[in-house]
Amino acid sequence: MLSKFAPLLLLAFSASVAAAATPLIQVTGCNVQHATPNLPSGQTMLTVPSGEIVTNIGLGVGVQNYTCASTGTFTSVGALAELLDISCLFGTPVFGNLTTVAFDIFNASPAVTTQDVINALGGDKIVLGQHYFVTNPFTGSGVSPTFDFRAASKKGDPNAFVIANKTGDIPAPTGSQDIDWLELTGAIGDLAKHVFRIDTKAGQPPSTCTPNAFLSVKYTAQYWFYNSTSS
Repeated sequence: MLSKFAPLLLLAFSASVAAAATPLIQVTGCNVQHATPNLPSGQTMLTVPSGEIVTNIGLGVGVQNYTCASTGTFTSVGALAELLDISCLFGTPVFGNLTTVAFDIFNASPAVTTQDVINALGGDKIVLGQHYFVTNPFTGSGVSPTFDFRAASKKGDPNAFVIANKTGDIPAPTGSQDIDWLELTGAIGDLAKHVFRIDTKAGQPPSTCTPNAFLSVKYTAQYWFYNSTSS
C-alpha cells in the first residue's frame, strides 16, 4: 500500500509531465538525434561519440543491487530497472528535474513500485524496455550491463538489445550520495553503440555492512542511447 503522501506526489508528477507534453503530437518515439546530454566540463572520461546520433533518451527507474563482502563493505552485483521513454520531454521545463521528481515519488514509501512511476508518466505505452545484468559473455565471470527493448518498444526485433562494457566513469557531480555517471560501449546486439548513464539520483549503499548481506537500493537516472547514422 502506498503511503498517504505518495498518491499526491504521483498526481503532481503526472500533471507536470502532462502539461509539458500537451503541445506535442507524440508522447513517445520523438526524434532526438540532435539532442545533446549535459555532461560536466573539464573531464574527458565521458565523451559524445562522433559519427553517432541519439536514438532514445530513457528514464531508468529501479534498484542497484549489492552484496556485502567479507571486508564489511558492499560490492555491486548489477541493477534492475525499467526504462521509460522521455525523448518527447527533451527541451521542456520538466526534463531537467525528471530523475529527482521520479525518485521522490519512487522513494516516498517502500511500497511504491516502478509500476507506480510508470503509471504516473503515462502507463505501459511509455516503456522502452528493461535494464539488467547478465554473466559476462566473454569471460564467463562477473556481470555485464544489458539494455533490452525486445519485450516492449521493439517487439519483433530480435536484435533490439545491447550487452555493453563500461568505458568511462566519473563521480556524480551532484555528490557521493548518487551513483556514478557512466559511458558504456556496446559489445553484443544492435540497440546502441554507446549508452550514457547521467543525471543519477541515489542508488548508493551504506558504507558498512554485515558479510553476505544482500541489498537493493532504489535509484533513477537518465540513459542516452547512441547509434550510428546508418543503423
